[in-house]
Amino acid sequence: MTHAHQRLLIIDFGSQVTQLIARRLRELNVYCEIHPYNRVDEAFLKDFGPKAVIFSGGPSSVFAEGAPMPPEGVFDLGVPILGICYGQQVMMHCLGGKVERGHGTAEFGRAYVTPKDAKLPLLNGWFDEGREQVWMSHGDHVSKIAPGFEVYGTSPNAPFAITADVSRNFYAVQFHPEVHHTPKGAKLYENFVRLAGFTGDWTMASYKDDAIEKIRAQVGDKRVICGLSGGVDSSVAAILIHEAIGDQLTCVFVDHGLLRLNEAEEVVTMFRDNYNIPLVHADEADLFLGALEGVSDPEVKRKTIGKLFIDVFQREAGKIEGAEFLAQGTLYPDVIESVSFSGGPSVTIKSHHNVGGLPEKMGLKLVEPLRELFKDEVRALGRELGLPDKFIGRHPFPGPGLAIRCPGEITKEKLDILRQADAVYIDQIRKHGLYDEIWQAFAAILPLKTVGVMGDGRTYDYALSLRAVTSVDGMTADYYPFTHDFLGETATRIINEVQGVNRVMYDVTSKPPGTIEME
Repeated sequence: MTHAHQRLLIIDFGSQVTQLIARRLRELNVYCEIHPYNRVDEAFLKDFGPKAVIFSGGPSSVFAEGAPMPPEGVFDLGVPILGICYGQQVMMHCLGGKVERGHGTAEFGRAYVTPKDAKLPLLNGWFDEGREQVWMSHGDHVSKIAPGFEVYGTSPNAPFAITADVSRNFYAVQFHPEVHHTPKGAKLYENFVRLAGFTGDWTMASYKDDAIEKIRAQVGDKRVICGLSGGVDSSVAAILIHEAIGDQLTCVFVDHGLLRLNEAEEVVTMFRDNYNIPLVHADEADLFLGALEGVSDPEVKRKTIGKLFIDVFQREAGKIEGAEFLAQGTLYPDVIESVSFSGGPSVTIKSHHNVGGLPEKMGLKLVEPLRELFKDEVRALGRELGLPDKFIGRHPFPGPGLAIRCPGEITKEKLDILRQADAVYIDQIRKHGLYDEIWQAFAAILPLKTVGVMGDGRTYDYALSLRAVTSVDGMTADYYPFTHDFLGETATRIINEVQGVNRVMYDVTSKPPGTIEME
């Protein structure tokens, strides 16, 4: 990104919630990047030029052999530093304090911090009503603070819960302000960035202008191909690139026949008619259904769809003369996931959605204008580009489409039932004004038929499962508590309007991390 923005550096020591720190800062219009501790050296610090630094938490002990450590020069930058959890311990360890192993002072979960007498600008808005709830997660603890530091808050098991060296603008807390279980955590981050002199110059309006400039500089007068899925990410990327280079962009929409009701038509209408973007619509529903015939293993289904998707995309892209660039809707979480914290091979998260291996195969260079953004920022950028709210606010939809909402073998009959039922379900949610309260809702057709009675006849039709979850960050989720009236009305509509279904169930299991359907 251009260095014109004020920049904050988050040094990652392996916390599972480091991304949440970045989210909280971005919400304050502060540009920040996460980098693993082992990639940050003196040269990196000089090049990055941070206005402030945050040390994340982490699972390590400062006593462990090879324990993660910050670069020595970070304390000499003359910028404010905030250490969180392990970040606090490593600050004390490096600056002359003392850290000890647990011995009965380990603390995990909710705790309450009470203030000391001295006031600290970092804590403006805290302790108005006495103690504050925070979220702790530590085995080791600080037993002696470093010279120059004072204590500003304590908890029963953390006598040094909040410490600071005000003269150097060094702050260290033993809890996690970024999680929702620390209700005033966002206020603490806001205070920190104001203390550091951030003016909040990171907005999607300025990002749009910067990105357009950057795309023009990268692409010049060459042609760009963009793989369009119909999802928010690829759509925003395509419209942003089109704004930068106009007809030098051609979109390729591979229609695998696994989309929701009327979705393919909506994508084609929006891009070809509303935006006048050159669009190739490769309608290959029969090809995909043929390849999936008789396949019921979910991983085989995904791989089959992924391979065919790339084959079709490559075929269509190969027909576009003079293309030198491939555009992808890669987001910042994808970038973080691909930088392995330990230095070993990272797990591939989006094997289907980002057209893996194509740039190398086709000799194309990548254009990834969203690679610095989180999902909520992509939505904000979409609004900035004039995309309709109904489209921007859409629930995430997986790359392999309805295939993963259809356990067992995929058939045209099952897909048709699923499309109709899903359309009724979403229509109900919109009619009741619940769509924006829900992070994701969908119908899944179960791989079994059940006996039922409809009217005076006996039926033997499919059972359907409805799911709706709430989520703050897409990392964990809980089921949405519909009323019985809503569920009864929805089930009645589906059974009356969708032929082939005689039983509807609502799934109330919450979703642990990793099982939420992602776009």
